[in-house]
Amino acid sequence: MRNNKGLFKNTLFYVVALLIVLGIAMFFTSRGSQQQNQELQSSQFVQKLKDNEIKNFSVKPADGVYTVSGEYRKAQEVKSDNNSGIFLSNSKKVTKVSSFKTKMLKNNGTVNEITKLAKKNNIKMGTQAADAKSGLWSNLIFSFLLIVILIVFFVIMMNQMGGKNGGKGSIMGVGKSKAKPTKSDVKFTDVAGEEEEKQELVEVVEFLKDPMKYTKLGAKIPHGVLLEGPPGTGKTLLAKAVSGEAGVPFYSISGSDFVEMFVGVGASRVRDLFTQAKKDSPAIIFIDEIDAVGRKRGNGMGGGHDEREQTLNQLLVEMDGFSGNDGVIVIAATNRADVLDPALTRPGRFDRKVLVGRPDVKGREAILKVHAKNKPFAADVDLHEIAKQTPGFVGADLANLLNEAALLAARRDKTEIGAAELDEAEDRVIAGPAKKDKVVSQKEQNIVANHEAGHTIVGLVLNDARVVHKVTIVPRGRAGGYAIMLPREDQQLMSKKNAMEQLAGLMGGRTAEEIIFNSESSGASNDFEQATNLARAMVTQYGMSEKLGTVQLESPSQDPYVKNYSEKTAAVIDEEVRRLIDKAHGQAHDIIEQHREQHKVIAEALLKYETLDEKEILSLYRTGKMPEESDDESETASFEESKEQLEEKEQDNQHLDDNDKNDDED
Repeated sequence: MRNNKGLFKNTLFYVVALLIVLGIAMFFTSRGSQQQNQELQSSQFVQKLKDNEIKNFSVKPADGVYTVSGEYRKAQEVKSDNNSGIFLSNSKKVTKVSSFKTKMLKNNGTVNEITKLAKKNNIKMGTQAADAKSGLWSNLIFSFLLIVILIVFFVIMMNQMGGKNGGKGSIMGVGKSKAKPTKSDVKFTDVAGEEEEKQELVEVVEFLKDPMKYTKLGAKIPHGVLLEGPPGTGKTLLAKAVSGEAGVPFYSISGSDFVEMFVGVGASRVRDLFTQAKKDSPAIIFIDEIDAVGRKRGNGMGGGHDEREQTLNQLLVEMDGFSGNDGVIVIAATNRADVLDPALTRPGRFDRKVLVGRPDVKGREAILKVHAKNKPFAADVDLHEIAKQTPGFVGADLANLLNEAALLAARRDKTEIGAAELDEAEDRVIAGPAKKDKVVSQKEQNIVANHEAGHTIVGLVLNDARVVHKVTIVPRGRAGGYAIMLPREDQQLMSKKNAMEQLAGLMGGRTAEEIIFNSESSGASNDFEQATNLARAMVTQYGMSEKLGTVQLESPSQDPYVKNYSEKTAAVIDEEVRRLIDKAHGQAHDIIEQHREQHKVIAEALLKYETLDEKEILSLYRTGKMPEESDDESETASFEESKEQLEEKEQDNQHLDDNDKNDDED
């Protein structure tokens, strides 16, 4: 239901309503006066006296003239223009009036003339005493009412401009801070997978609750804590947990709330925010997305940049200026710590910098358990396995995964969330919803199947770091199909061998198309994008190029349009990137040529079943057949065991071939 109260708070509404009321009152008043009285000229009045059309009249002196009013013997018809409103026609309107009013100059001759005419036609004539104060009082009352109306109108306008105490929705309160003390229901127990990060903030909360525990050892309360990390890792959730645990006023505001179109507003809001927090100290101020106002100074050329720098300067002064900010702790969150001004991130302002990174498998499992509360799961659901299958996922991704699984279970009229829903939800989070009804020609399906089988074969052979988890040709998002390669374990470092294997795996799809169909398609564009970015990082960031050596020429946080090297070096970089990709391309070509049979079997299985999981891929690679449900060995054998068995079998066959060859020679 819409809230229409805002209509009555609008100044324009009151103005229009007042004008309408005055207009209606004047309209009816004028109509009534026209129906009762007729304004006559003095000559017309004299003529009607002569014609004996007047019954009686009275004379009253006022303001230097005589005001004459009276009644007709018979009602007079008066024609008037009917154009009092924009919706009325301009036709002539006939009305009857029974009285009249006129004004005459104070002239003895005129008075004698009308007196004689009145006696001659036996017309009653009267006089009224002049009321010297009537005009003065009427003028005073009218002026007083006008002043009252103007004062009321001015008060309404000021309320609209200033709101209550210069509120945030007003013009007069534009320099006021929008932050108000809040308290969240989130506790530290609701934050999982970030134990070290929580510990840093737990100390801040304990300092606020029991400062003597620290001050007696000479410790000072930290002025600020900077939470930095990729989006979705739980920075804001940690701040909410601090709000829920602290038990002190918690002011939450976004960095963009400081900057407005008016010059000086940002600095004024910073001052007002810290003034409020100091009054309620000890208190915590949380600034989300602080990079909106805390970027490095000196990059602007005036205008909005100067306004942002003024806001930053005021923030620097409030956090560690001459007056200090005792009892106020600032917690800020950003995913672009590299662009912040050095004066803002120095000790004394942000004493602690807490990296809130992507969780490892242990952290992912803990996060899944938190979000799994109040969700019924089937017996076949293993959150540890899901955690292993989701490397690189952050807390927001994992929460979305379980929510998507719950939605799928509800859509399928299930009472529990099963492994099938979780598997589908994982695919939806990674690549988007499946487009099973999308019409794809048999030729394109064949190309996609061989393309994905190429990725799969290369990934199966070069499996030191990654394991093929799933491959499908069902279109999702913009992809006609995809193969999921998961790292064997969480990795913080990438070796050159691992990087080259990833490049070879990315080139496996296009290489299979070239070998099988002797042609190329546009389906490998995303593979090339990933391969080019990885190869360029190897050359410019990781120092994995023999020609360029161990130097860092680019940085992830660097402006891509700013080059810190010469044109000659840029040409060498391009040459090295192409060399690495060509090398990976050749490696993928050799692998697929050596495993043409397994590649064909996997491609045909994809055309038949559309999606293959890890167990089915391993069985096809090892035996050329899909696994049987009752085959316990196929269900329990790991990829390492399967590969070892396959290598032993190939060695045995090679040994038998050598023996047969020797027997033939004998």
